[in-house]
Amino acid sequence: MDRRSIGVIVNPIAGMGGRVGLKGTDGAEALARARALGATPASHARAVRALAKLAPIADAFRLLACPGAMGADACREAGLDPETLPVAVTDETSGEHTRAAASAMAARRVDLLLFAGGDGTARDVLDGIGEDVPMLGIPTGVKMHSAVFAASPEAAGNLARLLAEGDARVRFREAEVMDLDEAGLRENRVSARLHGVARAPFERALMQAGKASAQASDEDALDAFARAFAARMEPGRLYVLGCGTTLRRIKRAIGFEGTLLGVDVVIDGRALALDVGEERLMRLVAGARATIVVGVTGGQGFVFGRGNQQIGPEVIRAVGRENIVVVTGVSKLVGLDPPVLRVDTGDPALDRDLAGYIRVETAPGQSTMMRIAA
Repeated sequence: MDRRSIGVIVNPIAGMGGRVGLKGTDGAEALARARALGATPASHARAVRALAKLAPIADAFRLLACPGAMGADACREAGLDPETLPVAVTDETSGEHTRAAASAMAARRVDLLLFAGGDGTARDVLDGIGEDVPMLGIPTGVKMHSAVFAASPEAAGNLARLLAEGDARVRFREAEVMDLDEAGLRENRVSARLHGVARAPFERALMQAGKASAQASDEDALDAFARAFAARMEPGRLYVLGCGTTLRRIKRAIGFEGTLLGVDVVIDGRALALDVGEERLMRLVAGARATIVVGVTGGQGFVFGRGNQQIGPEVIRAVGRENIVVVTGVSKLVGLDPPVLRVDTGDPALDRDLAGYIRVETAPGQSTMMRIAA
Protein backbone atom coordinates (compact mmCIF):
# COMPACT_ATOMS: atom_id res chain seq x y z
CA MET A 1 0.00 0.00 0.00
CA ASP A 2 1.37 3.41 -0.97
CA ARG A 3 2.11 5.81 1.83
CA ARG A 4 -0.39 8.61 2.24
CA SER A 5 0.75 12.17 1.68
CA ILE A 6 0.04 15.24 3.80
CA GLY A 7 0.56 18.80 2.65
CA VAL A 8 1.21 21.62 5.12
CA ILE A 9 0.44 25.32 4.73
CA VAL A 10 0.89 27.84 7.55
CA ASN A 11 -0.51 31.35 7.38
CA PRO A 12 2.23 33.20 9.33
CA ILE A 13 0.03 36.14 10.33
CA ALA A 14 -3.20 34.32 11.18
CA GLY A 15 -4.63 35.21 14.58
CA MET A 16 -2.27 38.09 15.30
CA GLY A 17 -5.12 40.48 15.96
CA GLY A 18 -6.90 38.37 18.58
CA ARG A 19 -5.10 39.27 21.78
CA VAL A 20 -4.85 42.96 20.91
CA GLY A 21 -8.61 43.22 20.48
CA LEU A 22 -8.86 43.23 16.69
CA LYS A 23 -11.40 41.02 14.94
CA GLY A 24 -8.97 39.55 12.43
CA THR A 25 -5.87 40.32 10.37
CA ASP A 26 -7.16 40.09 6.82
CA GLY A 27 -5.62 42.82 4.69
CA ALA A 28 -2.47 44.95 4.95
CA GLU A 29 -4.16 47.69 6.99
CA ALA A 30 -5.40 45.29 9.69
CA LEU A 31 -1.98 43.60 9.86
CA ALA A 32 -0.20 46.94 10.24
CA ARG A 33 -2.57 47.96 13.03
CA ALA A 34 -2.08 44.64 14.82
CA ARG A 35 1.69 45.08 14.72
CA ALA A 36 1.40 48.67 15.94
CA LEU A 37 -0.56 47.38 18.93
CA GLY A 38 2.22 44.94 19.76
CA ALA A 39 0.72 41.77 18.27
CA THR A 40 3.06 38.84 17.77
CA PRO A 41 2.63 35.82 15.47
CA ALA A 42 0.94 32.78 17.00
CA SER A 43 0.37 30.44 14.06
CA HIS A 44 3.89 28.99 13.94
CA ALA A 45 3.81 27.76 17.53
CA ARG A 46 0.30 26.34 17.17
CA ALA A 47 1.29 24.58 13.95
CA VAL A 48 4.29 23.03 15.72
CA ARG A 49 1.97 21.70 18.46
CA ALA A 50 -0.12 19.95 15.80
CA LEU A 51 2.77 18.65 13.71
CA ALA A 52 4.54 17.22 16.76
CA LYS A 53 1.78 14.61 16.93
CA LEU A 54 2.91 13.34 13.53
CA ALA A 55 6.61 13.10 14.36
CA PRO A 56 6.45 9.58 15.91
CA ILE A 57 5.15 8.13 12.63
CA ALA A 58 7.25 10.23 10.25
CA ASP A 59 8.21 7.19 8.19
CA ALA A 60 4.58 6.19 7.64
CA PHE A 61 3.64 9.06 5.31
CA ARG A 62 4.99 11.58 2.84
CA LEU A 63 5.12 15.19 3.97
CA LEU A 64 5.04 18.16 1.63
CA ALA A 65 5.30 21.75 2.87
CA CYS A 66 5.51 25.29 1.64
CA PRO A 67 8.91 26.94 2.11
CA GLY A 68 9.96 28.81 5.23
CA ALA A 69 7.38 30.42 7.46
CA MET A 70 4.54 29.05 5.34
CA GLY A 71 5.14 25.50 6.51
CA ALA A 72 8.64 24.02 6.35
CA ASP A 73 9.94 25.90 9.41
CA ALA A 74 7.15 24.56 11.63
CA CYS A 75 7.61 21.03 10.28
CA ARG A 76 11.31 21.01 11.07
CA GLU A 77 10.80 22.43 14.55
CA ALA A 78 8.32 19.61 15.17
CA GLY A 79 10.97 17.04 14.21
CA LEU A 80 9.79 16.37 10.65
CA ASP A 81 11.72 16.57 7.38
CA PRO A 82 9.33 17.73 4.65
CA GLU A 83 9.73 17.88 0.92
CA THR A 84 9.55 21.59 0.17
CA LEU A 85 7.39 22.62 -2.75
CA PRO A 86 8.84 25.15 -5.22
CA VAL A 87 6.27 27.87 -4.62
CA ALA A 88 7.05 31.55 -4.21
CA VAL A 89 6.91 32.92 -0.65
CA THR A 90 7.63 36.51 0.34
CA ASP A 91 8.10 38.20 3.71
CA GLU A 92 4.55 39.56 3.50
CA THR A 93 2.32 36.62 2.64
CA SER A 94 -1.23 37.08 1.41
CA GLY A 95 -4.27 35.11 0.36
CA GLU A 96 -2.76 34.91 -3.11
CA HIS A 97 0.20 32.95 -1.73
CA THR A 98 -2.11 30.58 0.14
CA ARG A 99 -4.25 29.93 -2.94
CA ALA A 100 -1.17 29.27 -5.10
CA ALA A 101 0.30 26.92 -2.49
CA ALA A 102 -2.98 25.03 -2.12
CA SER A 103 -3.23 24.64 -5.87
CA ALA A 104 0.32 23.23 -5.97
CA MET A 105 -0.59 20.76 -3.22
CA ALA A 106 -3.67 19.65 -5.16
CA ALA A 107 -1.53 19.11 -8.26
CA ARG A 108 0.65 16.77 -6.19
CA ARG A 109 -2.52 14.90 -5.17
CA VAL A 110 -2.00 15.07 -1.43
CA ASP A 111 -4.37 12.92 0.63
CA LEU A 112 -4.83 15.72 3.16
CA LEU A 113 -4.03 19.41 3.22
CA LEU A 114 -3.29 20.43 6.81
CA PHE A 115 -3.36 24.21 7.18
CA ALA A 116 -2.88 26.64 10.05
CA GLY A 117 -5.09 29.73 9.97
CA GLY A 118 -8.58 31.02 10.47
CA ASP A 119 -11.69 31.39 8.34
CA GLY A 120 -9.91 33.60 5.79
CA THR A 121 -7.18 31.01 5.31
CA ALA A 122 -9.78 28.23 5.01
CA ARG A 123 -11.49 30.20 2.26
CA ASP A 124 -8.21 30.66 0.35
CA VAL A 125 -7.25 27.00 0.75
CA LEU A 126 -10.62 25.86 -0.58
CA ASP A 127 -10.27 28.19 -3.55
CA GLY A 128 -6.89 26.61 -4.29
CA ILE A 129 -7.74 22.92 -3.91
CA GLY A 130 -11.43 22.69 -4.78
CA GLU A 131 -13.81 20.23 -3.17
CA ASP A 132 -12.00 16.96 -3.94
CA VAL A 133 -8.87 17.26 -1.76
CA PRO A 134 -9.63 16.85 1.98
CA MET A 135 -8.60 19.80 4.15
CA LEU A 136 -8.15 20.09 7.91
CA GLY A 137 -7.60 23.29 9.85
CA ILE A 138 -5.22 23.82 12.77
CA PRO A 139 -7.18 26.55 14.62
CA THR A 140 -4.98 29.63 14.57
CA GLY A 141 -7.19 32.56 13.58
CA VAL A 142 -9.24 35.02 15.59
CA LYS A 143 -12.55 33.66 14.37
CA MET A 144 -13.14 30.11 13.25
CA HIS A 145 -16.79 29.67 12.29
CA SER A 146 -16.06 27.11 9.57
CA ALA A 147 -16.51 23.39 10.19
CA VAL A 148 -13.10 22.37 8.77
CA PHE A 149 -11.20 23.08 12.00
CA ALA A 150 -10.10 20.63 14.66
CA ALA A 151 -10.94 21.44 18.27
CA SER A 152 -7.30 22.30 19.09
CA PRO A 153 -3.86 22.11 17.49
CA GLU A 154 -3.24 18.75 19.19
CA ALA A 155 -6.59 17.44 17.95
CA ALA A 156 -5.63 18.44 14.39
CA GLY A 157 -2.34 16.58 14.69
CA ASN A 158 -3.98 13.51 16.17
CA LEU A 159 -6.62 13.41 13.44
CA ALA A 160 -3.98 13.78 10.71
CA ARG A 161 -2.05 10.94 12.33
CA LEU A 162 -5.11 8.67 12.35
CA LEU A 163 -5.60 9.42 8.66
CA ALA A 164 -1.94 8.70 7.87
CA GLU A 165 -2.22 5.39 9.70
CA GLY A 166 -5.41 4.45 7.85
CA ASP A 167 -7.46 4.29 11.05
CA ALA A 168 -11.03 3.18 10.35
CA ARG A 169 -12.42 5.73 12.84
CA VAL A 170 -11.67 8.55 10.40
CA ARG A 171 -14.56 9.35 8.11
CA PHE A 172 -15.05 12.19 5.66
CA ARG A 173 -17.88 14.70 5.55
CA GLU A 174 -18.91 17.85 3.79
CA ALA A 175 -17.89 20.85 5.88
CA GLU A 176 -19.01 24.46 5.46
CA VAL A 177 -16.38 27.14 4.90
CA MET A 178 -17.71 30.51 6.00
CA ASP A 179 -16.76 33.93 4.71
CA LEU A 180 -17.00 36.68 7.33
CA ASP A 181 -16.82 40.39 6.66
CA GLU A 182 -13.97 41.56 8.91
CA ALA A 183 -14.73 45.23 8.32
CA GLY A 184 -18.25 44.58 9.55
CA LEU A 185 -16.95 42.69 12.59
CA ARG A 186 -14.85 45.70 13.57
CA GLU A 187 -18.04 47.75 13.48
CA ASN A 188 -19.93 45.20 15.61
CA ARG A 189 -21.82 43.80 12.61
CA VAL A 190 -21.79 40.05 12.04
CA SER A 191 -22.07 39.35 8.34
CA ALA A 192 -21.39 35.75 7.36
CA ARG A 193 -22.11 33.84 4.19
CA LEU A 194 -21.35 30.37 2.95
CA HIS A 195 -18.20 30.54 0.83
CA GLY A 196 -18.18 26.89 -0.17
CA VAL A 197 -18.25 23.29 0.96
CA ALA A 198 -15.03 21.40 1.60
CA ARG A 199 -14.27 17.74 2.12
CA ALA A 200 -12.88 17.25 5.62
CA PRO A 201 -11.85 14.30 7.78
CA PHE A 202 -14.06 13.80 10.80
CA GLU A 203 -13.76 12.13 14.16
CA ARG A 204 -16.39 13.24 16.64
CA ALA A 205 -14.16 14.02 19.60
CA LEU A 206 -11.49 15.87 17.58
CA MET A 207 -13.41 18.20 15.25
CA GLN A 208 -15.36 21.33 16.02
CA ALA A 209 -18.73 21.95 14.42
CA GLY A 210 -19.63 25.05 12.47
CA LYS A 211 -20.79 27.97 14.56
CA ALA A 212 -24.55 27.97 15.28
CA SER A 213 -26.80 30.86 16.28
CA ALA A 214 -28.75 31.06 19.52
CA GLN A 215 -32.38 29.97 19.59
CA ALA A 216 -35.18 32.48 20.14
CA SER A 217 -36.63 30.19 22.83
CA ASP A 218 -33.79 31.20 25.17
CA GLU A 219 -34.24 34.96 24.87
CA ASP A 220 -36.62 35.56 27.78
CA ALA A 221 -34.58 33.40 30.17
CA LEU A 222 -31.33 35.11 29.20
CA ASP A 223 -32.83 38.59 29.49
CA ALA A 224 -34.07 37.72 32.98
CA PHE A 225 -30.66 36.32 33.92
CA ALA A 226 -28.97 39.49 32.68
CA ARG A 227 -31.15 41.67 34.90
CA ALA A 228 -30.59 39.40 37.91
CA PHE A 229 -26.84 39.31 37.32
CA ALA A 230 -26.62 43.10 37.06
CA ALA A 231 -28.53 43.42 40.34
CA ARG A 232 -26.20 41.06 42.23
CA MET A 233 -22.86 42.48 41.08
CA GLU A 234 -20.55 43.15 44.02
CA PRO A 235 -19.35 46.70 44.77
CA GLY A 236 -15.64 47.11 44.11
CA ARG A 237 -15.38 43.93 42.03
CA LEU A 238 -14.07 44.13 38.48
CA TYR A 239 -16.14 42.27 35.88
CA VAL A 240 -14.56 41.20 32.60
CA LEU A 241 -17.45 40.71 30.18
CA GLY A 242 -16.77 38.65 27.06
CA CYS A 243 -18.19 38.98 23.57
CA GLY A 244 -21.38 37.84 21.85
CA THR A 245 -25.09 38.41 22.11
CA THR A 246 -25.51 36.71 25.49
CA LEU A 247 -22.95 39.00 27.10
CA ARG A 248 -24.44 42.01 25.33
CA ARG A 249 -27.67 41.32 27.25
CA ILE A 250 -25.74 41.66 30.50
CA LYS A 251 -24.02 44.84 29.34
CA ARG A 252 -27.35 46.39 28.43
CA ALA A 253 -28.85 45.32 31.77
CA ILE A 254 -25.99 47.12 33.52
CA GLY A 255 -26.80 50.23 31.53
CA PHE A 256 -24.40 50.53 28.59
CA GLU A 257 -24.35 49.22 25.04
CA GLY A 258 -20.94 47.63 25.22
CA THR A 259 -18.97 45.94 22.47
CA LEU A 260 -20.75 43.08 20.73
CA LEU A 261 -17.60 41.38 19.48
CA GLY A 262 -15.11 42.67 22.02
CA VAL A 263 -14.30 42.41 25.72
CA ASP A 264 -15.48 45.15 28.11
CA VAL A 265 -14.65 45.80 31.76
CA VAL A 266 -17.16 47.02 34.35
CA ILE A 267 -16.90 48.12 37.98
CA ASP A 268 -19.56 49.50 40.33
CA GLY A 269 -22.22 49.52 37.64
CA ARG A 270 -20.25 51.56 35.12
CA ALA A 271 -18.13 50.73 32.11
CA LEU A 272 -14.46 51.13 32.97
CA ALA A 273 -12.94 50.10 29.64
CA LEU A 274 -14.40 49.08 26.29
CA ASP A 275 -13.05 46.70 23.64
CA VAL A 276 -9.83 46.01 25.53
CA GLY A 277 -6.85 43.95 24.42
CA GLU A 278 -4.97 41.42 26.51
CA GLU A 279 -2.21 43.75 27.71
CA ARG A 280 -4.57 46.36 29.14
CA LEU A 281 -6.86 43.70 30.53
CA MET A 282 -3.95 42.19 32.43
CA ARG A 283 -3.11 45.58 33.94
CA LEU A 284 -6.72 46.03 35.07
CA VAL A 285 -7.13 42.64 36.75
CA ALA A 286 -3.70 42.54 38.40
CA GLY A 287 -4.26 42.63 42.15
CA ALA A 288 -8.00 43.24 41.77
CA ARG A 289 -10.99 41.21 42.90
CA ALA A 290 -12.26 40.18 39.49
CA THR A 291 -14.75 37.94 37.73
CA ILE A 292 -14.69 36.78 34.11
CA VAL A 293 -18.11 36.31 32.49
CA VAL A 294 -18.22 34.44 29.17
CA GLY A 295 -20.73 32.76 26.91
CA VAL A 296 -20.57 29.55 24.89
CA THR A 297 -19.98 29.42 21.15
CA GLY A 298 -23.09 27.87 19.62
CA GLY A 299 -22.53 24.53 17.92
CA GLN A 300 -18.90 24.39 19.07
CA GLY A 301 -19.01 24.71 22.85
CA PHE A 302 -15.98 26.97 23.22
CA VAL A 303 -15.73 29.08 26.36
CA PHE A 304 -12.25 30.48 25.63
CA GLY A 305 -10.25 30.63 22.41
CA ARG A 306 -12.81 31.54 19.75
CA GLY A 307 -13.14 35.29 19.27
CA ASN A 308 -12.22 36.19 22.86
CA GLN A 309 -8.46 35.66 22.79
CA GLN A 310 -8.10 38.98 24.62
CA ILE A 311 -8.92 36.98 27.75
CA GLY A 312 -5.56 35.27 27.55
CA PRO A 313 -3.86 32.72 29.80
CA GLU A 314 -2.28 35.27 32.16
CA VAL A 315 -5.61 37.02 32.64
CA ILE A 316 -7.41 33.75 33.38
CA ARG A 317 -4.75 32.69 35.86
CA ALA A 318 -4.82 36.08 37.59
CA VAL A 319 -8.61 35.91 38.02
CA GLY A 320 -8.77 32.20 38.88
CA ARG A 321 -11.02 29.39 37.70
CA GLU A 322 -13.28 29.87 40.72
CA ASN A 323 -14.11 33.37 39.48
CA ILE A 324 -15.27 32.39 35.99
CA VAL A 325 -18.99 32.62 35.24
CA VAL A 326 -20.32 30.83 32.16
CA VAL A 327 -23.77 31.76 30.89
CA THR A 328 -25.67 30.51 27.84
CA GLY A 329 -29.07 29.37 26.64
CA VAL A 330 -30.28 25.83 27.25
CA SER A 331 -30.67 25.21 23.52
CA LYS A 332 -26.95 25.82 22.94
CA LEU A 333 -26.07 23.19 25.51
CA VAL A 334 -28.58 20.69 24.13
CA GLY A 335 -27.20 21.20 20.63
CA LEU A 336 -23.58 20.36 21.49
CA ASP A 337 -22.26 17.14 19.97
CA PRO A 338 -20.33 15.84 21.83
CA PRO A 339 -22.03 17.39 24.87
CA VAL A 340 -18.95 19.07 26.35
CA LEU A 341 -17.51 22.55 26.63
CA ARG A 342 -14.10 23.34 25.17
CA VAL A 343 -11.19 25.70 25.84
CA ASP A 344 -8.30 26.59 23.53
CA THR A 345 -6.46 29.36 25.38
CA GLY A 346 -3.13 28.88 23.60
CA ASP A 347 -1.63 27.42 26.77
CA PRO A 348 -2.06 23.61 26.93
CA ALA A 349 -1.22 23.50 30.66
CA LEU A 350 -3.94 26.05 31.43
CA ASP A 351 -6.40 24.15 29.22
CA ARG A 352 -5.76 21.08 31.37
CA ASP A 353 -6.23 23.13 34.56
CA LEU A 354 -9.57 24.42 33.27
CA ALA A 355 -10.79 20.92 32.43
CA GLY A 356 -13.45 19.34 34.60
CA TYR A 357 -16.95 20.30 35.59
CA ILE A 358 -18.15 23.89 35.74
CA ARG A 359 -21.52 25.42 36.51
CA VAL A 360 -23.27 27.02 33.54
CA GLU A 361 -25.97 29.62 34.27
CA THR A 362 -29.02 29.40 31.98
CA ALA A 363 -31.68 31.51 33.76
CA PRO A 364 -32.21 33.20 37.15
CA GLY A 365 -31.69 30.48 39.76
CA GLN A 366 -31.16 27.81 37.10
CA SER A 367 -27.88 26.21 36.09
CA THR A 368 -26.40 22.93 34.95
CA MET A 369 -23.04 21.29 35.39
CA MET A 370 -21.07 20.81 32.17
CA ARG A 371 -17.71 19.21 31.60
CA ILE A 372 -14.90 21.18 30.04
CA ALA A 373 -12.87 18.78 27.89
CA ALA A 374 -9.10 19.18 28.00
